Amino acid sequence: MGDYLITEAGFGADMGAERFFNIKCRASGLKPSCAVLLATVRGLKAHSGKHTIVAGKPLPEDLLKENPDEVHQGGDNLRKQLENMRIHGCTPVVAINVFPGDHDADINAIKEIAEEFNARSAVSMHFTEGGAGATDLAHAVAEAAEEESNFQVLYPDEMSLRDKITTVAQKVSSATAPSSRPPTVRPKDNYEANGFGNLPVCIAKSHLSLSHDPNLKGAPTGWTLPVREVRASVGAGFVYPICGDMRTMPGLGKTPALQTIDIDADGNIVGLS
Repeated sequence: MGDYLITEAGFGADMGAERFFNIKCRASGLKPSCAVLLATVRGLKAHSGKHTIVAGKPLPEDLLKENPDEVHQGGDNLRKQLENMRIHGCTPVVAINVFPGDHDADINAIKEIAEEFNARSAVSMHFTEGGAGATDLAHAVAEAAEEESNFQVLYPDEMSLRDKITTVAQKVSSATAPSSRPPTVRPKDNYEANGFGNLPVCIAKSHLSLSHDPNLKGAPTGWTLPVREVRASVGAGFVYPICGDMRTMPGLGKTPALQTIDIDADGNIVGLS
């Protein structure tokens, strides 16, 4: 009903965008006009590997200091994500999500990385200014969407499951190759023997790194993707190899929220905070 349809693919582009391109677009026949890569100064500095960030604790003071060289170092992750967009023939736009306290030199470093790939970039101030702060980004996306798209999926349906996993591991994540324990091979063979070998693959791995290891920052190379198990979601239409220590059930808190939610005597819901 509108001129533009925008969807959020989630987590790192090596996971969210790759799955969107090779699973959703394959099933729907839709082709994206462009792809928006969200980048922050903080995120790229974290990918330099020089900071220890602990959930729930304040960010390290050094991470918040002006340091464009560190942005460029961690920017290897963004460079690989930009390369991944080009591999799929999708025009990238880098959205620079600016937070209060970000330094101009650090922001310019992200622009320079985008320029290396002849990609558009736009500073977005939506964190502090709401929708009005994302106007420049909206214009950049609209311009990119008008360009001719050469979108293509990464592998054909008829490729073997083993080769599909290898293709994604090597081309998207820069792994040398995937490795699997002997019991892992049998399910892949069984799926193919039962007619499910034409399904795309959904790599289940850490979202904190291009690799399976959250401690490998930036754009690591020379590593092997450890596939410990392969499962099929036939109804959903994909086969998913589980890599490293990845779990398919997200971690839950010790105290479920339902224990504090109730309805008081006046019929009001309480405890949602």
